[in-house]
Amino acid sequence: MADPASYRPKTGEIPTTPGVYRFRDPNGRVIYVGKAKNLRSRLNSYFANPVQLTTKTYTMVHTASSVEWTVVGSELEALQLEYTWIKEYAPRFNIVFRDDKTYPYLAITMSDKYPRALVMRGDKQKGTKYFGPFYPARAIRETLDTVLRVFPIRSCTTGIFKRAERAGRPCLMGYIGKCSAPCVGRISEEDHRKLADDLVQFMASDGSKFIRELESQMAAAVKILDYESAARLRDEIAALRRVFERNAVVLDDNTDADIFAVAEDELEAAVQVFHVRHGRIRGQRGWVVEKVEDASPEEFIEHLLQQVYGEMYDADRIPREVLVPTLPANELDVAQWLRDLRGAAVSLRVPQRGEKAALMETVQENAVQALSLHKSRRSGDITVRSQGIQELQENLGLAEPPLRIECFDISHVSGTNVVASMVVVEDGLPKKSEYRKFKITGDAARDDTASMYDVISRRFQHYLEDLSGSDDLESGQINAAEAKQAPPKKFAYPPSLVVVDGGPPQVSAAVAALTDLGIMDMPVIGLAKRLEEVWIPDDPFPVIFPRASAGLYLLQRIRDEAHRFAISFHRQRRAKSMISSVLDDIPGLGPSKRQALMKHFGSVKKIRAASLEELKQVPGFGDKLAATVHERVHEAAPSVEAPVAAESAEQQE
Repeated sequence: MADPASYRPKTGEIPTTPGVYRFRDPNGRVIYVGKAKNLRSRLNSYFANPVQLTTKTYTMVHTASSVEWTVVGSELEALQLEYTWIKEYAPRFNIVFRDDKTYPYLAITMSDKYPRALVMRGDKQKGTKYFGPFYPARAIRETLDTVLRVFPIRSCTTGIFKRAERAGRPCLMGYIGKCSAPCVGRISEEDHRKLADDLVQFMASDGSKFIRELESQMAAAVKILDYESAARLRDEIAALRRVFERNAVVLDDNTDADIFAVAEDELEAAVQVFHVRHGRIRGQRGWVVEKVEDASPEEFIEHLLQQVYGEMYDADRIPREVLVPTLPANELDVAQWLRDLRGAAVSLRVPQRGEKAALMETVQENAVQALSLHKSRRSGDITVRSQGIQELQENLGLAEPPLRIECFDISHVSGTNVVASMVVVEDGLPKKSEYRKFKITGDAARDDTASMYDVISRRFQHYLEDLSGSDDLESGQINAAEAKQAPPKKFAYPPSLVVVDGGPPQVSAAVAALTDLGIMDMPVIGLAKRLEEVWIPDDPFPVIFPRASAGLYLLQRIRDEAHRFAISFHRQRRAKSMISSVLDDIPGLGPSKRQALMKHFGSVKKIRAASLEELKQVPGFGDKLAATVHERVHEAAPSVEAPVAAESAEQQE
């Protein structure tokens, strides 16, 4: 890795004007593109103290070997140039929403002698009417197939059309009734163009006018007993209704908007967008990207809008409204850039209430589901799991593959109700039957390192005891009959790798616990959540895994599962402590009557809200006991609020 000091430019050489900069690697490839309002201030931040940089930025500046910049006239120009260079170079340390396809549209070539209906991508052409975007492409192809039954204009290529003209025979579409076959003179040029005009009007409206006309024609056909024509018209009406049933009405007819939402974790982000045109959801699209650069939510949204709209030079493809979960960095410049692309005003905002905010929640739910599906597919892929185990062995220098990994996490709120969890993963899959919970009390609960020492000591003390039992069996001190009657020994199988949630202090505590037990050959690492750094004992620097590493993904999944398991146990403990704090000290209220009271009301909150008469209705409660309970629960009301208020603090843990 290069030393940033070797290519750091002199401060006086860097201008203080807006501009765009590029970092290059030793081979001359651009690995990062950024923009700045003040180039000198931004670039100096990369070199002032590289040790204090975040992991991703630290890796980038040590991978690069040179930096260069271009001065521009304004921040808006910097925004445009940054987008151009990101598209040109696809830098590895920039978030890039890779997609090799453009949006599919239903196009009608009105400038042709015989207008043609087709699915079209790419830049718009003059004299062609476009409807969409539709996504996925299957949706627009189904729509086209349906409308051609009612508006049978040509959909063939120029080559097929001319070949049919020469042969005097229509193509298959003409024979099955989905083309009026102007190539062989079955319909005049004027009538064919009228069909095309009707199709344009139908797609531009909600179709009610055409459906009403067809219903009138069907009624007239029934009146004269022309049931064959009536059946055909009935099928056409059903076909037109299906076109609009696919695109649910969600907003006012005059609403054209793109609605974005993002779901993310430390490594990846899922983006979803709903395209609403004339109040209907015309399409949905999504990406899952690696978070290869340190970008705030505002910067992430800015990069997203840059890349989604950067190539949409046609005004019709950019809607009047762009709704986002967070306003982008340089909001005014981004809005002006969109306005220049569209040639008209663009409303860039965060919906706060009403139908648009509700639809934003739906888009957000789709993003969450997309990220969850992406992760579940990765975790369920045996190839990815095997690759992750192999990467852990290689990057951590383990003597054997970590086929069994145990991860430990501590959970508490301000030092109260301290608990710990142990989760087990074998062959990359969770083994929930061997998860364990630990209650931590006394001096061990004073801080996280003491708690970690206590948990590791207790877990491996059990391991040594179980191992000793196995040795007794092998030496003949325990006979086979006794061994069969003995409970299964869950701790006798040692892990290949111990993972603790935290950095060097937690790792040192775990190693100290193992050393005090005489276990010297157990690999231990720590995974620090904020920067996803992997810490090894006695190493001043963390191990940095590649962003797309299957090994890092496996560690992250194990750590998150341990955290979830610890939080669940902590909440159970806190709930029990809240109940005991209110009911345990009431004279005359023993375990059976306390259970009867909870069964009758269901919660302490409902007990506190109950009247004296309602308390008397509990089986086994007389006037005196009911009065005592009523008095004590109301006296204790202020003290029981603390655990509830602690919820927000625990969620932030």
